[in-house]
This record gives sequence, structure tokens and C-alpha cells, in this order.
Amino acid sequence: MYKCGHCSKYFQNKRRQEHIKSDLLFQYVWQRQTYSDLAQKYGKSDKWVKKRLDEIEVKPIVTLRPQPIVAVVDTTFFSGQHGVTVFREPNKKKNLWWQEVVGEKAEVYHKGREALENNGFTPQAVVSDGRQGVRRVFEGIPTQMCHFHQKQITNRYLTTRPKLQASKELRAVVSTLSQTNEIDFTTALDAWHEKWKEFLKEKTTSPETGRWYHTHKRVRSAYRSLRTNLPDLFTYQKYLELKIPNTTNSLDGFFNRLKSLLNVHRGLNSKRRRKVMVVILKGKGQK
Repeated sequence: MYKCGHCSKYFQNKRRQEHIKSDLLFQYVWQRQTYSDLAQKYGKSDKWVKKRLDEIEVKPIVTLRPQPIVAVVDTTFFSGQHGVTVFREPNKKKNLWWQEVVGEKAEVYHKGREALENNGFTPQAVVSDGRQGVRRVFEGIPTQMCHFHQKQITNRYLTTRPKLQASKELRAVVSTLSQTNEIDFTTALDAWHEKWKEFLKEKTTSPETGRWYHTHKRVRSAYRSLRTNLPDLFTYQKYLELKIPNTTNSLDGFFNRLKSLLNVHRGLNSKRRRKVMVVILKGKGQK
């Protein structure tokens, strides 16, 4: 508090109040302090802390000059179909665009691409989980299929401990994905298919319906997935100057931190939760 020497009026520095609010928000979000922790630290009540935090206006704008970018794109879900779609620049470690969503839809990715381009960003390459709808959104831009997601797809079909020899050998081929190149990987995949092509053609007839189906359809699905995604599995090696990552790990790691920080403050109403999420998405140092 300050006192005027002429009129004896007491007043406070308005800028100081803004600094206090910024400090409160920083400690609340990044240092995982609760209302009670902050109230005790400042000698105030929980109600005072809530009021100051509610007075803060957080603008969902990223302070990064327009430039050519590599975009890692993906969606994470908090509960049910409620989640957030994020476009991240992995080399800058900045989230450039995001939107809360209900379900993962290609329309949201299209909106994100338009928003980036309208703000002067030029996507030179995209890293995604390989969904066909997302690929169509970024048609004409070099696209890298995340190696981790490709391995997860394979594991879903073959399991992590397959019993069939063909499945074991196909998993062995996939395990080299991040240590090989397109030519060697394609050669190994072709060799596997040549060896097991008759095995893949085996059919079983249902005694109830009399209809046939492929006996090893899960192995066939795993192979088909690899063959379909092959053109996008080694894009990162074709454009070395762009420093394209071969996984979406930058965004996956951020999603883990986002959920961890949000879970500290469980029970927030939607307005306060959204404010905290925007602060995290913008990153430290951005108001």
C-alpha cells in the first residue's frame, strides 16, 4: 500500500496486482499448488485466490512468428469422446493450434490446417498416427507415419507373444523399423510375404453357414497395414533438412504432462478447467 503525502489517500500499484495474479496462476498450474496452498502462502482465503485466478484473462494465441513448420498432429481424450486436437512444432517445442473436440474427426484437422495457413505458417511436413482421414487432409504435403503407432497396430493384430511362426517373423521385421531404411525394409517385407504367401491364402469353411473365410485374417491384416503405410514410413529419411521426427513422441509426451497437470486440480468447473488447459497448451512464459 502507498499513502499520498498531500491528501493522505491510500492506494495500490495496479501493476503489482497483475504481477500477483500472474504469480498465482504460474504456481497454481506449473508448481501444482492448490487453493489452500496459495491462500496460506499469501495469508488470504481460498475465496480470495479463486477470485484472483478468475480475473485473469488467458488469450489462446501463440507468440511465434509465421514461418515454415513441421507439424505433429494428434488427438488425446480425457474421458469418453471428450478430448483435444493439437498441432505441435516438434523442433520448436511449441503447440501452434488446438481445439477441444468430441471424437476424432478429419474436419477438425482440416480446420487446424486452414488456421495455420491463414496465420502465415507453411506446413512442410506432417507427422501423424496414419489415419486415412488425416492423410487426406494433408494431401500434397510430405507425411510421416508414426513408427510407434505402426508397431502398436501390428501388436494389436499379432499380440506381443504370437504363437504362429509367420507372426513371429513378421514382428521381427517390424522391430527393425526405426533402425533401417525403406529399401531394406521393403526387401525384408517382400521376402516374408514370398515365404508365407501360401499360408496367407489358407481358407476355412464355416460348418454352420458353408461360407469360407481366411484362416489367418489377423496376420493378413497386420501385413496389409504395413503394405498400406509403407509409402509414409520413411518420409523422414527423404527430407533430412526438415528434421522430421519418425514418431509423434513430442506430442505424446506433452499429452502425458497435460493430463498430469490437469489431474492435480480435479473437480474444476468447465471454465476454470479450460483456462488451465490453455495455459498448459501455450507453455511456460506465455500469458
